[in-house]
Amino acid sequence: MKFNKPKFWDYKKQNLISYLLLPFTFPLILNNFLLSKKSKKKYENIKTICVGNIYLGGTGKTPTSIKLKQILDDLNINSVIGKKFYSAQLDEKILIEKKSKLISGKNRLEIIKLAIKNNYDCLIFDDGLQDKNIKYDLEFVCFDAAKWLGNGNLIPSGPLREKISSLKKYDAVFLKKDREDVNSILEIIKNINPKIKIFNTSYKITNINKFDLSKDYLIVSGIGNPESFKNILLNNKFKIIDEIIFPDHYEYKKRDIDIIKQHAKDNKAEIITTEKDYVKMIEFENNLIEPIEIDLEIENKIELNSFLKLKLYEKH
Repeated sequence: MKFNKPKFWDYKKQNLISYLLLPFTFPLILNNFLLSKKSKKKYENIKTICVGNIYLGGTGKTPTSIKLKQILDDLNINSVIGKKFYSAQLDEKILIEKKSKLISGKNRLEIIKLAIKNNYDCLIFDDGLQDKNIKYDLEFVCFDAAKWLGNGNLIPSGPLREKISSLKKYDAVFLKKDREDVNSILEIIKNINPKIKIFNTSYKITNINKFDLSKDYLIVSGIGNPESFKNILLNNKFKIIDEIIFPDHYEYKKRDIDIIKQHAKDNKAEIITTEKDYVKMIEFENNLIEPIEIDLEIENKIELNSFLKLKLYEKH
């Protein structure tokens, strides 16, 4: 499903449209309440971690899942990433398979069974916090500090899948930040759940040596948070002359690529995009588009390592 997020979702104050849509949030409130009463299945043969969000789109679930897999590898824990199959999200599936191990299936219960069958010790779900059929061993919530809660309302009045008070039931927050002052966010989180762990993250470009920073660049992206991608580039001194933004998970066609190339040529600019977008462009692009490769860095990684070992495998 292609979805353009309404701009008013990210306004820091309510506007007329968000007020008018408030009554339409009640079905989601009711659904969340009913799901919270549903019994969940706990799996004893495998440890499960869910990396999700309550803000819809662009919070870094996939990079966080990949990084957790790398950390578990370093801890000698045999793990794999699991992701429910959506035909409109093949880009994320391909990206995970490029960087890590993935089990994909039509539902998460099937994925768990496959992981157990293949003798994995730990399964990391990329998305699935709102799937109330499973009692995960650990539940992590990802946020982007620049977006935070948007206007603070539930869908469709705002970008939230659950109320912020739902942080009471989760184990940790991964908070991606660039240069934002996050003290007020940290205070809000801790007031809701004093015991929750908070891990600050940021993105590092790993292939920056491929780029000539004296040149002009055209950004092309079809992701949940294009502003974050632009900020990464600006923070690394890229000269951005223009950007072309497509909907999240956009399926590029040859005509799109031809238009992008012509726009870049007219502006004497190089074209850069995300890894997630590039996997859908590669058959059309003729080496004129270069993907930015990023790695998620965790500020307090040693603390995270200890937290994972304690919660997953040590008796307490």
